[in-house]
Amino acid sequence: MKNGFFRGHGLGNDYIVMAPKELSFTLTPSRIKAICDRNWGLGSDGILALVPSKKADFGLRIFNPDGSEAEKSGNGLRIFARYLHATGKTKKTHFTVETKGGLVTIALHVDRHGDASAVTVEMGRATFQPASLPCTLTTSELIEQPINAAGRSLTFTGVSVGNPHCVVFKPAGQSWSREELLKLGPALENHSLFPKRTNVQLAVPTGPKELFILIWERGAGETQASGSSSCAAASAAVRLGLVKSPVTVKMPGGQLNIEVAADFSITMKGPVAEVARGTLSPSFVRSLKP
Repeated sequence: MKNGFFRGHGLGNDYIVMAPKELSFTLTPSRIKAICDRNWGLGSDGILALVPSKKADFGLRIFNPDGSEAEKSGNGLRIFARYLHATGKTKKTHFTVETKGGLVTIALHVDRHGDASAVTVEMGRATFQPASLPCTLTTSELIEQPINAAGRSLTFTGVSVGNPHCVVFKPAGQSWSREELLKLGPALENHSLFPKRTNVQLAVPTGPKELFILIWERGAGETQASGSSSCAAASAAVRLGLVKSPVTVKMPGGQLNIEVAADFSITMKGPVAEVARGTLSPSFVRSLKP
């Protein structure tokens, strides 16, 4: 389908999937911003682009709504997996996907209607090394480092799950407000410590194997849910001894199940929904031209 799209969401974190070879235009940053605009375009938290891969069954490029590119997205991978199954691009229930943040293994859980309504993703291994984030710290491991943002002195844990994350914990029994997220999120995302910006999670343990997080995504802002953020927060909480695996990570949009192995390899399982399929109108495509 020329200029076609597939739209889905994982717990309210929505993406548009497109195949660049089926488009009459290239996905430039300005066009990505126009398509993702919630007033003037289709509106989404990003675009997932199906690309060739020499290392995996499928290749995936992930674009944020500001036109920048992300290395990995847990919700995006689940949506991408459902797209591949729903559109007949694969009949397999197990396959691999190459992202800029590494190769992942996908398992589809097909329901009685024939829909891949849940997906398990082996997300790779979480690391706590500065070089993988990247950031300007030179310490061997980013475990509970001090940082000042939005007029507050905080402590954060830096984690990479193929993309960078800054996790800030409050003790069990306390909570984070949305107002705190809206102040701290952009300040931490654009902090000088992270020259390539970072994703932010405000987290609190709510049980022996449970976390609640608020999410500020690099290049997207506040989101209802995030797969990679859940993986990062769960890994950091296990690393700090705040919770034990498997971890149920709760977010405003819902919850994901995260298993953190002894070597910090991560497996994520969660729901995914299809919303719509369609075609960009000729007039909208013309508006995307230079």
